[in-house]
Amino acid sequence: MKKLIVLAPLALAASQAALAADPPKPKIAGFDIGALDRTANACTNFYQFACGGWMAANPVPPDRPRWGRFDELQDRNRDVLREILNQVSASSGGRHPIDQKIGDHYAACMDESRAEALGATPLEKELSAIDALADKAALVDRFAHLQSQGLPVLFGYGSLQDFKDATKVLAVVDQGGLGMPDRDYYIKDDDRSKELRTKYVAHVQKQLELAGDKPDAAAARAKTVMEMETALANVSLERVKRRDPENLYHKMKRAELVGLTPDFRWEAFFTATGAPPFSEINVTHPDFFKGANELLKTRSLADWKTYLRWHVIRQTAPMLSSAFVNENFDFYGKTLTGAKELRPRWKRCVDRVDNDLGDALGQRYVEKTFGEEGKKRMAVMVAALEKALEKDIEGLPWMEEATRKKGLEKLKAIANKVGYTDKWRDYTSVRIDREDAVGNAARAAAYEFRRDLNKIGKPVDRGEWQMSPPTVNAYYSPLLNDINFPVGILQPPFFDNAMDDAVNFGGIGAVIGHELTHGFDDSGRKFDALGNMTDWWTDKDGKQFEEKSACFVDQYAAYTAVDDVKLNGKLTLGENVADNGGLRIAHMALHETLAGKEPAPIDGFTADQRLFLGWAQIWCQNATPEISRLLAQTDPHSPGQWRTNGTVSNMPEFQKAFSCKAGDPMVSARPCRVW
Repeated sequence: MKKLIVLAPLALAASQAALAADPPKPKIAGFDIGALDRTANACTNFYQFACGGWMAANPVPPDRPRWGRFDELQDRNRDVLREILNQVSASSGGRHPIDQKIGDHYAACMDESRAEALGATPLEKELSAIDALADKAALVDRFAHLQSQGLPVLFGYGSLQDFKDATKVLAVVDQGGLGMPDRDYYIKDDDRSKELRTKYVAHVQKQLELAGDKPDAAAARAKTVMEMETALANVSLERVKRRDPENLYHKMKRAELVGLTPDFRWEAFFTATGAPPFSEINVTHPDFFKGANELLKTRSLADWKTYLRWHVIRQTAPMLSSAFVNENFDFYGKTLTGAKELRPRWKRCVDRVDNDLGDALGQRYVEKTFGEEGKKRMAVMVAALEKALEKDIEGLPWMEEATRKKGLEKLKAIANKVGYTDKWRDYTSVRIDREDAVGNAARAAAYEFRRDLNKIGKPVDRGEWQMSPPTVNAYYSPLLNDINFPVGILQPPFFDNAMDDAVNFGGIGAVIGHELTHGFDDSGRKFDALGNMTDWWTDKDGKQFEEKSACFVDQYAAYTAVDDVKLNGKLTLGENVADNGGLRIAHMALHETLAGKEPAPIDGFTADQRLFLGWAQIWCQNATPEISRLLAQTDPHSPGQWRTNGTVSNMPEFQKAFSCKAGDPMVSARPCRVW
């Protein structure tokens, strides 16, 4: 299951043209002087000044809903992965077992002609088993089977650290079961939401028809799916409330869960999924499971068969023939995100292998790309950022000594994980067949399900990573109290070993600071140095934090995402606090590194100016209106424009660097600050 808090696919000869490498792409710059818009005023709209040239030259590609510097780098990483997979996908003897698995998985995924010939055949076994269900009692066995095959239906299920004892791993069940991105898509009453619901029902009907239903039956069943998912949405916890870990922690005895949902045969479910023995389970949102139990009791067996059929089809569709793939893209791509074209097959297949066999592909990626020199410089930067945050905490005028002491203890305990895992996952048991793309994905998902479930009751693996090495991202885990930076992000524009410190501190330095600050945002601050959810704040300081963070809620809620849609200041609060704190301590760390020396300007910009430009340029992006609407409703991150302008407008250091004056848009009359 997706973790609650970590907060990120015939043979080579059959399609030689599709596997041929693209022409080499130009190197991504750590700082791009050509990305600037010199006609803009840095004190009026710094984002436009820093990114206007890049945005004009980089419209959203037709196969994307959004295009930014993250995507630019991820595409380059994907090119490297494609090169690796092209080499190892040739069917030949003597391949290393890792190369056989990732190569054959890629080759099977790329075999478009086989997918077309199979059509809906890969669905038949699962759909027939659903059709054969004789009574409601048998539903639980089918839920268990699908969960164990990596097809979560109705709810999420797996393992997670105990929020209040981070040394233990608990079983956990979480709300789920929806086919649209969020509960609000089923509940909101505006015209846009109503239109999307109509289109979703039409989409469900089309996919059911492709799987063999007659049009009239498919239409009726699509309405049933909408009714059942709407019922689940109505008992799901709102996204903003899910940001509070206290709302996601309800530890129960197994018997208590059975009492909560008497119509669901939990003991049979746990046995069928092969769960190890356990006595306690975290039921993240009990009201959801009460509602799901009521749905199980009141809806007919036929309705449940329809619901299960749909979710098997929905989750398998991207691996099937073009009819399924195109219909899936039509709704989830075109309608929801505004993308105009389906991404090339090779890109989808590279991502499939990375998703399914991430540590295997990651090993080959690390061997090809990662240098020790860059890792050493990263270690120096991390140390500088931690020292800056320590100095910041020590000097906060609003924090009492008791809280300060605990905060410094937590900071010193943060573990830094840079590059890749010390212990690769062993995929020996995963059977990969170069003629069975759907089966490969299912078997890889089943392996991951078992691996996750088997952690229940065992000591916490503090070295585990939640991202594969090629990922262009980073994260902080409050339960492990660690920051994680995969190899994939340790490249321009975030980090360039040939670039000056100012740009690197504005890029990866501020990202490091961002992740460190997550340990002290509105969610992370509720966990202590050991990863336990506990209140280590004095009452006064807790109130002070809430008051100061409320400033960010108001600030970002005033920003427009697109058209008439404003950002959700409460949903984006944690990321906004981290952006503001991260850039501030990056600035502090840069000056500590410079030790009072002022480097000569580069490209006409001082070190401070280059730090802020480095920050802004990692967020350069363009986006469709559709994806902007979707992300405003579901994404805890603000768009690039507001991650840039919202942050620098709170910083006197920026205003001094660019000689901004009171009244300028980039000079907040009421600057927000926590860290």
